[in-house]
Amino acid sequence: MKMVQAIIRPERLDPVKKALEENGFIAMSIIDVKGRGEQKGITLEYRGKKVEVDTLPKVKLELVVKDEDVTRLISIIKANARTGKFGDGKIFVLPVEMTARVRTDEVWK
Repeated sequence: MKMVQAIIRPERLDPVKKALEENGFIAMSIIDVKGRGEQKGITLEYRGKKVEVDTLPKVKLELVVKDEDVTRLISIIKANARTGKFGDGKIFVLPVEMTARVRTDEVWK
């Protein structure tokens, strides 16, 4: 099993979530995060003054899926999160050694 973590723009959450649900990926964690990438933030104008914004709001999705579903999951996220601009996000894939369901004591290795 793998954990797929995707950091995307907040405004792309609904299209990504809808596409995942339509493709059978229902269970996910959604976390509001802040971060910065290669662009190192942005400059905004606020009340006539330029303000450096070092970190930008992002959304982090976490899904645990079977190994064979990882490629399809990544394709769905990329297709629905992409705007073509800097800051579209990143996707990370991590191994999951074990999963345990709290309610029923089921364990998957």
